[in-house]
Amino acid sequence: MLHLSKERDIIAFSTERGFVDMDAPYDGFNITWYTDDNEEHIANCRHDLCQMLEIDDQHLVLPRQVHDTLVAEVTAENLGSRFEGIDALITTLPRTCIGVSTADCVPILIYDTRTRAIAAAHAGWRGTVAHIAQKTIAQMAERYGSQPEDLKVAIGPSIGPEAFEIGDEVYEAFAQADFDMQRIALRREKWHIDLWQANALDIQQTGVPASNIEIAGVCTYEHYDQFFSARRLGIKSGRIYTGIMIK
Repeated sequence: MLHLSKERDIIAFSTERGFVDMDAPYDGFNITWYTDDNEEHIANCRHDLCQMLEIDDQHLVLPRQVHDTLVAEVTAENLGSRFEGIDALITTLPRTCIGVSTADCVPILIYDTRTRAIAAAHAGWRGTVAHIAQKTIAQMAERYGSQPEDLKVAIGPSIGPEAFEIGDEVYEAFAQADFDMQRIALRREKWHIDLWQANALDIQQTGVPASNIEIAGVCTYEHYDQFFSARRLGIKSGRIYTGIMIK
């Protein structure tokens, strides 16, 4: 469980696989409907999560992500939509869980302690380079008047810097996007990027204090028995759901 506030009005979490056969790519808790997992299994997992959260299925929202930076607002009018091509969600609806699907990419949850707005963003390396975290915060400011000093942020389980080995072209993409490479990159036999730090620094550039950002520090590649990892299990595998809800 990830905590964004000392108050009891917000729940934020990342799902774990549970007790599984580590090498079976869909074995475990998976609600991502656009994987090749069994539809009945996905439906059963959604049902279990809804029961745990005490909401109906319509109020459990997961977009179909495409490694882009489009942000959508979840409203009473569009509940039940599939949000195709969306990589971040924002809302002020209570009792509505918004979240993103990941299996090594970085899930980012945001809570505005003043306006009680929430957000969930999917930041793969492409989304990180394109500053999806900043764009999500900008949308919160535009729609709800969110101010950086009021935001609490959690960066959930995702691939860690030791496991995230990249080619020179990815390194250059980060450098050209004005990331501080001395702080986010390290050289082994190849370059490695710290996506946790990259997103934290990107968020701080909006004015969010560093003390308001929590990094889970759990590497999905290393702990693929607990969390799905596309690099370990293959792209055709289950996904973690990282969600946030106003109680």
